[in-house]
Amino acid sequence: MEIIVLVIVGFLSGTIGALVGLGGGIITVPALLFLGSSTSLLDSITPQVAVGVSTIIMIFTGLSSTLAYMKHQTVDYKAGVIFFVGSGPGGIIGAHVNKILDIHSFSLYFGLFMILIATILFVKDRLKPLTFKPGKGKVIKTYSNKDGMQTTYGYHPLVAILISFIVGFSSGLFGIGGGTIIVPTMILLFFFPPHVAVATSMFMVFLSSITNSITHISLGNVNWLYALALIPGAWFGAKFGAFINTRLKSRSIEHALKIVLILFGFRLVYQGITGQ
Repeated sequence: MEIIVLVIVGFLSGTIGALVGLGGGIITVPALLFLGSSTSLLDSITPQVAVGVSTIIMIFTGLSSTLAYMKHQTVDYKAGVIFFVGSGPGGIIGAHVNKILDIHSFSLYFGLFMILIATILFVKDRLKPLTFKPGKGKVIKTYSNKDGMQTTYGYHPLVAILISFIVGFSSGLFGIGGGTIIVPTMILLFFFPPHVAVATSMFMVFLSSITNSITHISLGNVNWLYALALIPGAWFGAKFGAFINTRLKSRSIEHALKIVLILFGFRLVYQGITGQ
């Protein structure tokens, strides 16, 4: 039964992660903590193990969705590598900070982080991008969609690396892909077309998850039985999420995700404060 549950969790996290560019960890970590603490389906799971398993899963979620997005030519590889320059070291530091948190502290901080992410998702559509201004030192790109419409976007590498370092730190600390932060940043500050932002985010998630997972493996934070059970669902879920992303508007899924994040977030905050 536990294997079936983990495959389902992997599929849901992979689907949602690839659909909106989150990476899937925002689903995997709270699901593992809930199943380990509030049900008899899984053994008790520490925050460190939940995060360690999540980083392993995100390698496969990121790779699967990146391969799918490659077919649609929506991945900006250069941007993904530049963002990884910041997110890679940030993830390693975050993974080491993670080991000092007990279950109650982790639940409190992660719950607050989930509520923050939900808030970002709620307001990002109401924010208007700044006016694009080509500047000295910026990387300028032009994207043409399938209808022939062109969009010009650009970013300063140093700013991109700084922001992605913060994203990487959060990823290593909480086991999330960081796409929830980086995708709105790409769209609002760097003027990425939404589909390019999501696809490039998943490429960055793939790269940063490799370094994050190596760190968590070295710290002994990976339950390989749980990881191996989650991987198949995450792999096919990521392909399914990328398929939906290229054909449907993800707004309804995103609205549902906001509600789930808030509910899980307040549940974790309550658990962190009361210990229940």
